Amino acid sequence: MVRGLYAAHLGMTTQMKRLDVVANNVANVNTTSYKKDSVATQSFAEELMKRLDDPGLQLFGHAVNIGKITSGVFVDTVFTNYASGSVIVTGNTLDLAITGDGFFAVDVAGPRGVSEKYTRDGEFTLLNGRLVTRDGAAVIGTNGAITIPAGDITIDEDGNIYSNGEYVNTLKMVDFEDRSTLRSVKDTMFETTADSVFKEATGIVKQGALESSNVNSAREMVDMITVNRAYEANQRAIVTIDATLQRTVNDLGSKK
Repeated sequence: MVRGLYAAHLGMTTQMKRLDVVANNVANVNTTSYKKDSVATQSFAEELMKRLDDPGLQLFGHAVNIGKITSGVFVDTVFTNYASGSVIVTGNTLDLAITGDGFFAVDVAGPRGVSEKYTRDGEFTLLNGRLVTRDGAAVIGTNGAITIPAGDITIDEDGNIYSNGEYVNTLKMVDFEDRSTLRSVKDTMFETTADSVFKEATGIVKQGALESSNVNSAREMVDMITVNRAYEANQRAIVTIDATLQRTVNDLGSKK
C-alpha cells in the first residue's frame, strides 16, 4: 500500500516536470527560432513479488511468484526538437533566417569571459557598427567580429556581407553531427559539450526573414490537458490509498 503512495507521488512529480516543459513551449510559441522541448519518461525496473509465509502456496519448499510490480515512472531526459520552423518574411535588412541545417555563431559574455555559442535566431542589429544579437552578443564572421560600414547592406545565400557592394565579412555558420549533444543555455541559444562534433553547415541564408518557433500551439494545449488529467489521476490514487490505510488502522485498533 505504501508502495502505491510512492508510485503515485512519483507520477505527480513527473507530470509537474512535463507541465513545466509544456508551459515553457507555450510561452515561447512566438519566440524567433525557438525549438520545442519534450520529456522522455522511464519506469523503474520491475520487481518480482513472492507470496511468503503461506504453507498452502509453497511449491517444493520455495515461495511462489505472484507477479511483478514497478515503483512508478521518472523523467529520464528532456530533449530538444531541432526541426526547422517556418520562414517569415519581415523585409528588415538585418533579419536573417537559415533555411536548412546550421547555426549562427555568436560571442556571449559571461562570468568566465566570452565564449562561443550557437543560435538560429537571426534577428540582428547594429551597435556602433558591429553586428549583434538582440541581447548584444557579437555575431561572429569568418574574419572575426563583424563591423559593417554605413551603406546599403546586402547578405547573400552563403552569408557573405556587402556594404554598398563592397565585401565586408562572411557569417560563421556551423552544424553538428549529433545535435542532441548540445546544451541549451537560453531559449534560443546553445553551447557544445565534450561529445559535440562540428560539421559544415549546409543551410542557406535568407535576408529580410526570420525563422519562427517550431511549437504547435494546438498540440501543446492538448498535451497540457493530458498532463493535468494524469496529475489528477495520481492525486486521486493517493487520496484513495490514504483513506484505505486510515480505515485499516482504525479497524485493527477497534478489534479486541
